[in-house]
Amino acid sequence: MSWEKVPMSKFLKHRDLRFKPKDEQIIDLRRIEKIDFSGNIITSTKPSNTDMILVKNGDLVISGINVEKGAMAIYQGQEDITATIHYSSYEFDKAKIDEEFLKSFLKSKAFIRAIKEQVPGGIKTEIKAKHLLPLLVQIPSDIEDQKRIVNALKKKNNKIEEILSQQSHQLYLLKELRQQILRDAVHGKLVQQDPNDEPASVLLARIKAEKEKLVREKKIKKEQPLPSIKPEDIPFEIPENWVWCRLGEILMHKPQNGYSPIESKKGKGIKCLTLTSTTSGTFKADYFKYVDVEISPDSFLWIKPNDILIQRGNSIEYVGIAAIYKGNTNEFIYPDLMIKIRVFDWISAEFIHQVLISPYLRNYFQSKAFGAQKSMPKINQEVITHTLIPLPPLSEQLRILANVEMLIKICDEMGYTIQQNQKYTQELLRVALKEALERKQN
Repeated sequence: MSWEKVPMSKFLKHRDLRFKPKDEQIIDLRRIEKIDFSGNIITSTKPSNTDMILVKNGDLVISGINVEKGAMAIYQGQEDITATIHYSSYEFDKAKIDEEFLKSFLKSKAFIRAIKEQVPGGIKTEIKAKHLLPLLVQIPSDIEDQKRIVNALKKKNNKIEEILSQQSHQLYLLKELRQQILRDAVHGKLVQQDPNDEPASVLLARIKAEKEKLVREKKIKKEQPLPSIKPEDIPFEIPENWVWCRLGEILMHKPQNGYSPIESKKGKGIKCLTLTSTTSGTFKADYFKYVDVEISPDSFLWIKPNDILIQRGNSIEYVGIAAIYKGNTNEFIYPDLMIKIRVFDWISAEFIHQVLISPYLRNYFQSKAFGAQKSMPKINQEVITHTLIPLPPLSEQLRILANVEMLIKICDEMGYTIQQNQKYTQELLRVALKEALERKQN
């Protein structure tokens, strides 16, 4: 196989016509809005005030500012389109360069290295025809050799893509396994029941008595009675020593909406959480904004350890997602689109958190969200207080929690291994491309 160093002008010809944005020849044509980093062309009818170029079927189109990231493609549409002058368009000689070889070559490090070495300013320069056409590159001189390289590369890539697909499926199955662990936890199927455990009904009665005592002592306000639970309300069976209750029955206070003051321009002040701090279902303290307001030290807005934060408003995917806080007292306040709840100390807050992020309640909160999905669906305090909770004895709550933590940790370790293997497999794609297009150049 013979390789030769040639300028790209040997097989590319620049379409150098320019048009004003309102030129009659192009006014009705769609234009390229962007070329994504996978080489897909996205067009629109959105007008532009920039001078335009013409792109025809089969043309190579390159985004001058994102060449290194892969923003280039061969246009396959039947109708002519346009692009701003930040792009460049080229016809290519099919007798001298194979289309598939050219596309693979433009993704290779050999091409990027040639730009870095031969173009003043390298890839930071907006790549124009004057940079691209004189670029010296090494390619097989025989187009049949180019095709053979492409076929060999396709075989390797197909095998690697098959492995990547299997790895993606493994991650999907792992996600399903995590959901099944939480599902089994709230259905009472994760650990064995112990007949010596105090029944959950006794625990619930103790909480009710404590609430009545606190009302008499005027430490909390008397709440409206919650609706009774009817047999038809119960979504699934639970063990005999468990009990169905409404979430409001085990809360120390009513759910409380947060507060969202304007962000401070000084970069200091009180830390107010953002929604991102809880969207994963675990609390992340790095996501907050500073607000320049005065908040009393005894305000309910300060979150304390074992407080649970529920997103009352977000996209339908995240509405109702919950996270438990384990940080310092009076370090953060929480925003208006979150609701704070706190369960009695006789109940494991961590267990209730696992119930809240289980498939059962994720589906429930999404079904109860109101408002247009395109704006921001919400749930309110009533939805939360009326939520049905399967409550096991405290001892079993702790056993379930220990098992969930152990199993989720195993899942996380497996997920990390699969993700590392994905990185290695993706590296094989790059190596295969390098071997196919650079082995004769060293």
